[in-house]
Amino acid sequence: MAAVAQKGAATVGSLTTSSSDRRATVSLFSRLRTAEGQADPFPLYTELRSKGGVRPAPWGGFLVTSFDACDRVLRSAEWLEPDKGWRDRQGPRTRWSAPSSREIGSTMPALNPPEHTRVRRAAGGFDRTAIQQMSRTVLRLTDGLLDTLAERLRDGEEHADFAALVSEELPIATIGAWLALPSADWPRLRELTHEQVFTQELLPSGSQLARSDVAMAELRSYFMELIRDRRRHPGDDPVSRWITTWDAMESDPDKADEAVYFLVLFVLLAALETTSTLLSTMTLHLVEDPARWDLLTARPDLVPAFVEETLRYDPPAHVISRVAARDGLLDGVEVRADDMVHLMVGAAHRDPAKHPDPDRFDPHRKAFHNLAFSGGIHYCLGAPLARLEAHTLLRQLVGRLPRLTLARRPLRAPRVAFRRLLNLDVALA
Repeated sequence: MAAVAQKGAATVGSLTTSSSDRRATVSLFSRLRTAEGQADPFPLYTELRSKGGVRPAPWGGFLVTSFDACDRVLRSAEWLEPDKGWRDRQGPRTRWSAPSSREIGSTMPALNPPEHTRVRRAAGGFDRTAIQQMSRTVLRLTDGLLDTLAERLRDGEEHADFAALVSEELPIATIGAWLALPSADWPRLRELTHEQVFTQELLPSGSQLARSDVAMAELRSYFMELIRDRRRHPGDDPVSRWITTWDAMESDPDKADEAVYFLVLFVLLAALETTSTLLSTMTLHLVEDPARWDLLTARPDLVPAFVEETLRYDPPAHVISRVAARDGLLDGVEVRADDMVHLMVGAAHRDPAKHPDPDRFDPHRKAFHNLAFSGGIHYCLGAPLARLEAHTLLRQLVGRLPRLTLARRPLRAPRVAFRRLLNLDVALA
């Protein structure tokens, strides 16, 4: 934590911040958690960015709002994931010692080389062939969900919740079918995913961590039983294949099963929370402005650009954290080994030094640079699948349904790092 000087100033690296600066930053993050802050956090990000591209965080570590600095950190081997070893070093009475935090610390996104390299190779990936094979499933699921939505609206309902009927359903149906998970289990798995996310939030409360702990324990129990069942009855599915892969890498079957568990857990969590938010946010941008619906109806070739602009304009995850591998400088600010930096990618995406007129949603931009899927060796394994779902949904939505309009402004979960629309009520225009 930052040391507090007698005259009310804290010195962190080469920066000195006053008590009033720290109070202002704490107040800003409190406002980010309000309904108004969640609906539009970007003026608050502008205020934060005005204090400098790299600034001390009141709770320790640093806040980074410069796009260039965030991009360099994500691509550099000098910056690491806060892995299990780092979490252990933070002490037994910190948020990092919570059972859910330690569990997340063993999943692939929280690993560093060489373990990360080993696990990523074992996981495989969503290459072009895999995406082509999954595209038929995604198209079938999308059309079925849109049919349900259209039926609700045509049967005289004033409005329908797009988030509940489509955005929340498509990711779990896609990954559930791919992993061969029983469809009866999908609703509960989705609920548990929403509960566990608090352990990955920027500043979770004790009660939120407790909810994540309970959810993570149930997820572990569920997937360990699934893995034992797949051992007894292997099939043509990723879990069965990962069991075979890890059996060849680990002589201890218990360790092999746990490795498969962390892989399945990661895939589920990565496939649901942020993808659902991407689909809802993308659709919100579409239905809140009739000109955008008309644009995509006339120019379906702009669908990929519309998705990329959504990822820039309001990404599903607004914060990515890294820790310093060794002492050094970040944009002239002294950072010590094990210091954490919070990359405020939601703010960095609105950095005018990177994106001209950053507060305008513009699918005609000449270049789409975003950090929504992280970067470097930790670039999101599931990015191709998330894009497939978004592209498919957007094309089918404007191609099959009459124009929809926003019935009322959506509510959002009071989070900072992981955005989530709690509803998205739409109506026929």
